[in-house]
Amino acid sequence: MKAWGSWEWVLTALIVAVYVGFGLCIDGFASPYAIADSTTNMSEKALIAMAMALLIIAGEIDLSIAATMALCSLAMGYAMQAGAGPAGMIAAALGCGIVCGAFNGWLVTRWQLPSIVVTIGTLSLYRGLALVLLGDQAITGYPEWLSQWGNGTLGDLAGWPWLIVPIEFGVMLAVAVVFMLLQHRTVHGRRIYAIGANPVAARFSGIAVQRYRLLLFTAAGLMAALAAVQLTGRIGSTRPNLALGWELDAITIVILGGVAIEGGRGSIVGVLLAAVLLGGFTFALGMLNVSGMVMTTVVGGLLICVMVLPHGYRYESTSP
Repeated sequence: MKAWGSWEWVLTALIVAVYVGFGLCIDGFASPYAIADSTTNMSEKALIAMAMALLIIAGEIDLSIAATMALCSLAMGYAMQAGAGPAGMIAAALGCGIVCGAFNGWLVTRWQLPSIVVTIGTLSLYRGLALVLLGDQAITGYPEWLSQWGNGTLGDLAGWPWLIVPIEFGVMLAVAVVFMLLQHRTVHGRRIYAIGANPVAARFSGIAVQRYRLLLFTAAGLMAALAAVQLTGRIGSTRPNLALGWELDAITIVILGGVAIEGGRGSIVGVLLAAVLLGGFTFALGMLNVSGMVMTTVVGGLLICVMVLPHGYRYESTSP
């Protein structure tokens, strides 16, 4: 399977155009510190987008992934209030994400329910639990190590002041490498493509289709938990509206990255490039003081434009 093809080159060219174009128009946009800042919000969304991409390639979808983030952040906050240390807090978040993802997968695989219907329901369930348990309150007072995790740089960890790459971006790159190797260099990746292309044929060829679906939903919950840890550390609080609407941002990144919404085609490299592209674009709009509503409109229009491009051109390089 090819991880890099024609559409990935198009995305790369667009990334260069965005950073060069806005760099010439916006004072300070092309500075190393501004570029580093532009990767923070994008890194968290890229984590859930990569997990979403695997699900969509396999013919499924998880609309509850952002609500899972809110519940994982809440679990970490309760662990902190109970006196847990760093390991206990992170374990609480990751455990919550795994349970939420596995529950989605169990409903889809055990009861043969459409994933879009299941995850619309669990979106309301998970977000509703966060709202009921927190109300209009917020959990704050997180320890310094978590703030460092969300706002620090790799240079802070290594003692190199010149290395200004955010820790979040480093974590995202490490996860991306794992996902790329899984999807494009292992038999499991080929099976995921096969499931998305034709689940019936995949089942008759001996692939444990339902097991793979369950594992992919569980992995999505795990990535939501990791993104929640990073986001909570960056903003320093847990709120019931944490990551509200991010499931749509994740889908936008996935589709812009060249993943076929009907399943069976796509690359993690394309998703990663799409996350960088949208991250830089929205960061530039923020520096221009463009309102959030206008940003949402622009991103939605961009998604529509991408979807009407000739499918053969976009998908040619990402077929198994």
